[in-house]
Amino acid sequence: MGETEKRIETHRIRCLSKLKMFLLAITCAFVSKTLSGSYMNSMLTQIERQFNIPTSLVGFINGSFEIGNLLLIIFVSYFGTKLHRPIMIGIGCVVMGLGCFLKSLPHFLMNQYEYESTVSVSGNLSSNSFLCMENGTQILRPTQDPSECTKEVKSLMWVYVLVGNIVRGMGETPILPLGISYIEDFAKSENSPLYIGLIETGAIIGPLIGLLLASFCANVYVDTGSVNTDDLTITPTDTRWVGAWWFGFLICAGVNVLTAIPFFFLPKTLSKEGLENDADIIKNENEEKQREEDKKEKYGITKDFLPFMKSLSCNPIYMLFILISVIQFNAFVSMISFMPKYVEQQYGKSSSDAIFLIGIYNLPPICIGYIIGGLIMKKFKITVKQAAHIGCWLSLLDYLLYFLSFLVTCENSSVVGINTSYEGIPQDLYMGNNIFANCNVDCNCPSKIWDPVCGNNGLSYLSACLAGCETSIGMGINMVFQNCSCIQTSGNSSAVLGLCDKGPDCSLMLQYFLILSAMSSFIYSLAAIPGYMVLLRCMKSEEKSLGVGLHTFCTRVFAGIPAPIYFGALMDSTCLHWGTLKCGESGACRIYDSTTFRYIYLGLPAALRGSSFVPALIILILLRKCHLPGENASSGTELIETKVKGKKNECKDMYQKPTVLNDDELKTKL
Repeated sequence: MGETEKRIETHRIRCLSKLKMFLLAITCAFVSKTLSGSYMNSMLTQIERQFNIPTSLVGFINGSFEIGNLLLIIFVSYFGTKLHRPIMIGIGCVVMGLGCFLKSLPHFLMNQYEYESTVSVSGNLSSNSFLCMENGTQILRPTQDPSECTKEVKSLMWVYVLVGNIVRGMGETPILPLGISYIEDFAKSENSPLYIGLIETGAIIGPLIGLLLASFCANVYVDTGSVNTDDLTITPTDTRWVGAWWFGFLICAGVNVLTAIPFFFLPKTLSKEGLENDADIIKNENEEKQREEDKKEKYGITKDFLPFMKSLSCNPIYMLFILISVIQFNAFVSMISFMPKYVEQQYGKSSSDAIFLIGIYNLPPICIGYIIGGLIMKKFKITVKQAAHIGCWLSLLDYLLYFLSFLVTCENSSVVGINTSYEGIPQDLYMGNNIFANCNVDCNCPSKIWDPVCGNNGLSYLSACLAGCETSIGMGINMVFQNCSCIQTSGNSSAVLGLCDKGPDCSLMLQYFLILSAMSSFIYSLAAIPGYMVLLRCMKSEEKSLGVGLHTFCTRVFAGIPAPIYFGALMDSTCLHWGTLKCGESGACRIYDSTTFRYIYLGLPAALRGSSFVPALIILILLRKCHLPGENASSGTELIETKVKGKKNECKDMYQKPTVLNDDELKTKL
């Protein structure tokens, strides 16, 4: 082997290894960013309870990530291709770590969490002032003491979470557009779908780890280590429980910073995969780089920005794809953000159990679907038209399967005085909201504090006092209330802390719901890679980075930011009882009307997803009318552009698979 051949082989191995290293690094970056994102989404309920804020405000905090992202997405997507993409991604990972650290700060700046209760948690239960005592006084009520009210400003600590989420959004900005464009630029066209499928698999591993971490943290009391958990009168299933949400953010911060390290050692450019054996590639690399530098100095870095924007705006398939993405993202963002809350409220599970079940049932099918989708695209060399049909019809199948979720439901928790009368009449027959009855009218009970107990008649009551209970035995969570005058049973009436369980039938319905969710996740992920290929292959090569960034920008502005806010506001409208702060102000919602909650959670996304099939069908029609010059089994990576002029449609081949040139042809091109 001659010296030239050795240099070529060394160059080929070096470029290939660096491409593989970038693929591994960007996959780890996707793991870290999705780890942080899934953990944040899973902790929304804990943040809502910690700061006693409504769901709509929690939705705004969650959407603030998109605000930080859109501040930079267009400029990073365009300028990033002209700068050092791996280093920009590394800087973004460090900034994400900073944002996660900021979100954990309120825990260290606030006092211990105090939940509303009529029962003393100090362990000194010699006084039964929380029970029904005629002509007695209740010592644990909302206070009007100005000094106590002043302390409520600590709830403004949620601003740290808001700012941290914005910073995390800014840090995540370069990872997707620059990472995908780097792969597209330097990987073989037929290998690109597989590589992107592997990256998307990393984007599933991250949420799996994030959900498991969130499940663990949600099951650990927020102030563990500084309070005696044996004295607590609440469990993780209680809507007043707050888990150690801050601990996971510290872990996410460390992971993001560690992920950034490899990117600072990767090159700005590589040789195109498959072209490393060309004898003139090595020789002309420096000349090509010098020409790029001269071009930047002569024309300026922003010369192509407006033409690229105009070209993308006039691309009907690209614009229709953005419309589809915006509509579907409005549905999916809302569903994903509030899925743990839905499982909690609908099926009576704790936050920890809900997060764990969602992760176990949904993420493995999504991971498998991404891999299979990428392999199908590579194995069968799927064309743009075929990819569009696969994505559309699989999405339609997923949509039809989704309607079965309306059938797997549970009844409302029966809480006397809220949705059930003292005689046990349910909400649809019980007209009114009478907290008091003859059995407790003389007990002088607080009417707003949420401290539910479950009577041995199967009904729940807002507090032991409102259940008419006169005595108690035991301490902490094991406390049992007896001689409860409002609990109508044949024997001795008693109650225990917490809401009554929804029963075995509800657990069975939860299993059906999770199985449907797993099937839906697999089908959707199977369609994701073909759909994403339609997006990438409907643009010119030099427009891809900006096009992906603009697509991300639009989905964040019109879906990522508003969807959690209006969805959260609609959920707030179904609240049956709000928590009470020290000054009598409303806190976080304690119980929802699960029927109305279900119609909103499932119905609104169904309407949005249904409307997205109109532009999807238009794309299929446009693709069918287009003729791809020389399209065959080996040209599945061709891109098209449709221009409508009067009654004529012109379809132009915008991108073809790279062709290996011989020495003379390459010199002529250069």
